Amino acid sequence: MSVEEQPQRDSSLMKFARQAYDGLRRLPELPSAYLHPWRRESNRKLAALKDSHKGERCFLIGNGPSLRQTDLTLLKNEFTFGFNRIFLAAEELHFTPSCLVSINDLVIEQSAQEFRALQLPKFFSWRARRYIGMAEDITYLYTTYTSPKFATDVRGRVWEGATVTYVALQLAYHLGFSTVILVGVDHSFVTQGKPNTTVQSEGDDPNHFSSAYFGKGFRWQLPDLETSELAYRMAREAYARAGRQVLDATIGGKLTVFPKVEYTSLFD
Repeated sequence: MSVEEQPQRDSSLMKFARQAYDGLRRLPELPSAYLHPWRRESNRKLAALKDSHKGERCFLIGNGPSLRQTDLTLLKNEFTFGFNRIFLAAEELHFTPSCLVSINDLVIEQSAQEFRALQLPKFFSWRARRYIGMAEDITYLYTTYTSPKFATDVRGRVWEGATVTYVALQLAYHLGFSTVILVGVDHSFVTQGKPNTTVQSEGDDPNHFSSAYFGKGFRWQLPDLETSELAYRMAREAYARAGRQVLDATIGGKLTVFPKVEYTSLFD
């Protein structure tokens, strides 16, 4: 074995060991993640949705402050994915998405009542079942923190990539969308600290479109932008391999992974 081959072999062994360890950690979750009636019903719904929007475009609506400078009325005839506490935009910005995606345990625990009241399709992490329950408009995804991957079929395991936006990119791929456009994904936070640390808001939220988004007393986790960028690059490559594309129309956004496009230029 050459000197050049040794680091590559060591890297492959470490990757295999890490994936094996991650797989063992997930073993206790597997029976319910695949066999529970709610998950079987969710996979039936996901099977019906597979490629149901083939060749179409959609918008992924982040919750950054830039939404306040974005004319969301232009999206009235578009398919839109909203995230987490986007329901606050109904009153503040007169916008309601086509569907909702939420995977963060803290957000779901503290917003469960509002989520259940929303009259639209909702996609949650399988962990959320203890807070949300089951209903016709709810679909559960088996999301995990470990073993980075891009799922082209979300009936199996879906890596979270440290951001709900990445889960939505995988869901949009599953539905068949050929062009996915990011809006409001500012990729920038005023609040700083160690990624994934749980903190409690002490006042108005400066990091999202609404000051009440993570308002006083709300518990949330600091973002992991580095892992998110890794996930976004995986999504960009997966879409490109399939002849699809992800564009970024966020006004003033700091994300540099996807090609930029002017928001208003997307509409006639």
